[in-house]
Amino acid sequence: MEVTPLAIEGAYVVTPRQHRDDRGVFLESFRGDLLAKHLGYRPDVVQTNVSVSSRGTVRGIHLTDVPPGQAKYVTCLAGSLLDVVVDLRTGSPTFGQWDSVLLDTTERQAVYLAEGLGHAFCALEDNTTALYLCTAAYSPSAERGITPLDPDVGIDWPLGATPLLSPKDADAPTLAEALKAGRLPTWDACRAYGAQLAQRGN
Repeated sequence: MEVTPLAIEGAYVVTPRQHRDDRGVFLESFRGDLLAKHLGYRPDVVQTNVSVSSRGTVRGIHLTDVPPGQAKYVTCLAGSLLDVVVDLRTGSPTFGQWDSVLLDTTERQAVYLAEGLGHAFCALEDNTTALYLCTAAYSPSAERGITPLDPDVGIDWPLGATPLLSPKDADAPTLAEALKAGRLPTWDACRAYGAQLAQRGN
């Protein structure tokens, strides 16, 4: 398994080794010990989520307040999706920037994103099934989001048509509006939280 940093600090793409034979394929899809070599601590998975999406669906951009924070490890079990990480940590050198990875059932890669990073994806096929490993349980009061169609963020969504959004995502604020309202985590708070996690893990 190979763990490679993305352009946004705290985000990684994980490429597993696939073992194929006449029966099919076997792979290790998650290795907390290997992630720990990059993070300084092993992620504590406390909740798993599954979403099934029709082609053209965009989910996100979602994040959780820090603290409590919620890191995610996302992979695709069926279909394919464009997975997007957005830096929403105010004061970060890459604030407002994004990076993306194609997740599918060919390469079977995964994306890890640390606390304070925004997450979104676009389903490229019907019945695209995503699996999320989360380091904190869902907390409605701590949930935050910005619109995935914010032109200032400028995500280049595939498929060319207007994406299918939930009412909540369609009504989400822009990055500028969320920043003005003080609804985004800070770079310093996220780094301090990561240091606390590393201390607990040692």
